[in-house]
Amino acid sequence: MTPHHSRQQRWANRVRHSLQGRLVLLFLALAIATTAVFLLGARAFFANGWQDFARPLLSDYLDRVAADLGSPPDVARARALVERLPVSIRIEGPQVNWTSHPLRIDYRYREFGTNDGAEGAGMARLFSRRSADGHTVHFGLGDWRWHGQRIGVVWATLAGLLGLMALAYLVVRRLLRPLADIGSGAMRYAQGDFSQPIAPRRRDELGDLAQRVNHMASSLQQMLESQRGLLLAISHELRSPLTRARLNAELVAEGPERDALLRDLAQMRDQISGLLEGERLAAGASALQTTPCDLNALVSEAVADGFADQLLALPLDLHLADDLPSLPLDPIRLRLLLRNLLDNALRHGAGAAIELSTWRETDALLLRVRDHGPGVPAELIPRLAEPFYRPDAARTRAAGGVGLGLYLCRLVARSHGGSLSFANASPGLAVTLRLPLPGEA
Repeated sequence: MTPHHSRQQRWANRVRHSLQGRLVLLFLALAIATTAVFLLGARAFFANGWQDFARPLLSDYLDRVAADLGSPPDVARARALVERLPVSIRIEGPQVNWTSHPLRIDYRYREFGTNDGAEGAGMARLFSRRSADGHTVHFGLGDWRWHGQRIGVVWATLAGLLGLMALAYLVVRRLLRPLADIGSGAMRYAQGDFSQPIAPRRRDELGDLAQRVNHMASSLQQMLESQRGLLLAISHELRSPLTRARLNAELVAEGPERDALLRDLAQMRDQISGLLEGERLAAGASALQTTPCDLNALVSEAVADGFADQLLALPLDLHLADDLPSLPLDPIRLRLLLRNLLDNALRHGAGAAIELSTWRETDALLLRVRDHGPGVPAELIPRLAEPFYRPDAARTRAAGGVGLGLYLCRLVARSHGGSLSFANASPGLAVTLRLPLPGEA
């Protein structure tokens, strides 16, 4: 598809999608159809009037003018008539041959009809008179300035239609402006931002709709806040008894039962910590403490601090791009993301190598962690970042996961204005973090 056709396709899609554009086109089509019907009706009316009323009067008038010119026709009278009236006269005959407009090429009076067929012949006879001495006098329009006036009328009419179309567009845009506000508000609500309600612009159906959407958003906000408050309260209350239970478990004699109890208590601790961190990150960028950071340095620190022992026996392929610009990042939260991604790759990489790479695109920095394990079924990939979701619950629990790692990673990415995406790498799973550069978020 050529760029021209692509632009046409985008414009057509935009018009089909725009209610304002379709309404303006509807108004324009109605205006054109109304004008066409009026002109056709007026033409039919005046055509009948010409046949029944005007034509006999014109024919009688031309008979009188031809008789007044005399036989043979008097050129002086013809010239005086041309000077007084916007007509042209051409005389042909054995004695007099004269024309009032010698520069005119076409004397067959096309303005009155065609030259072929019975209609053309009838029009030619209507504007021609023959005298008794064999002279023929042809009458026509002398002042042709009416053609220019007609073109001016056409352009003025077109300009008027375009002006009415522009006015209709402005009126429709003003009428439907609340729809744009409602759409923007719905997108904010979908992203969890309830701080700015939709401003009702008018007291009509669209204003009522905006108020209803605001009421719905307020109800959703209250419900979410209640759920979060309950979740935070439970998490906080569980921390103290969980700490006491772990202390008591440390006093149990060593053995498989003690190890299993400590492992379960650690999993519960991780779940509570993940829930609390998730609720803090749900506030978005306001929960971050950012400072200019080098992404490659954070990657190196996370690998050295958290996975030095595990990676001794497992190869890690680092591909870090040079000269990456610093970004305003929260180093604690970004290390959390890196630890969770590496931990996920270690647990599901089937003992194969892990690839960790960074690079820069035009408007963003990207980081990717890829394992070489069995991967994830394609239909399950969209659910990987859901809280407590495990594609293989039994295997994940056995490996120590609590189902919150990738969920927290996505929250960290979003709070930085970025995104986290998942894709099967055949073999393995590739997780890509995209961090927009300043001014591109």
